[in-house]
Amino acid sequence: MAIDWDRRHCARKGHVTYAPDDPRLRVRLHAQTAVGDTWRCLRCGDFVLGEPHGSGPAAEAPLVPRGKVLRDLFILRFLAIERAVRGVFIVLVAVAVWKFSNSQDAVRRLFNEYLDTFRPVFRHFHYDLDHSPVVGSIQKAFGYKHSTLLLVAGLLLAYALIELVEAVGLWYAKRWAEYLTVVATAAFLPLEIWELTEKVSYLKIATLVLNILAVLYIALAKRLFGLRGGRRAFDEERRSASLLEVEESAGVEPSLP
Repeated sequence: MAIDWDRRHCARKGHVTYAPDDPRLRVRLHAQTAVGDTWRCLRCGDFVLGEPHGSGPAAEAPLVPRGKVLRDLFILRFLAIERAVRGVFIVLVAVAVWKFSNSQDAVRRLFNEYLDTFRPVFRHFHYDLDHSPVVGSIQKAFGYKHSTLLLVAGLLLAYALIELVEAVGLWYAKRWAEYLTVVATAAFLPLEIWELTEKVSYLKIATLVLNILAVLYIALAKRLFGLRGGRRAFDEERRSASLLEVEESAGVEPSLP
């Protein structure tokens, strides 16, 4: 079943109506009923009872996202949420690494005590904790220098900041955020592929596929880097998906620039 993005958005956010000065267009967007005047919504095309939200020249009508543009905005906000969740998680990891760097010896002693306690339990289930890759990685981390751990925490915070900036920019559909997302995500793709060569997991595969799809979708759908006509074609697409589309569906030829 196809999703009607326009009516879905109007149901959540409300309609947007406008009374243009052009009499030919005005009569197409306006209707009188027994209960009062109605104006056509610039997003979903339905007639809405009441006064218009604005009026003036057609060229000054609000640029209301609709159709494919509105669908693209929904996808961008989904990616924004994913970036925000990832950014917050990385911040928590960075804080954990920083705290660990300041109490490394105490954490090591506590870990060894718990390891001694659980070793017989795991041995009962025929699992050798002394040869566990997870335990080995943790014990290896205990050998890192304090300065190295601080550097790791700083890099994690920087990465988290990039993710959070992307999230805010994508939520508001800023073009600079789309460029930042494509460049930053593409830069980390080789690292994600290398991690898969070390150890394959469903989470790593899902993350890699999502990031590849995000890069391709944003670059192509938003016409970045000159693709598919670049910024000019993108702006024309937005304009044609708003008021001009309403004009054409109403039988009014759009005025030439």
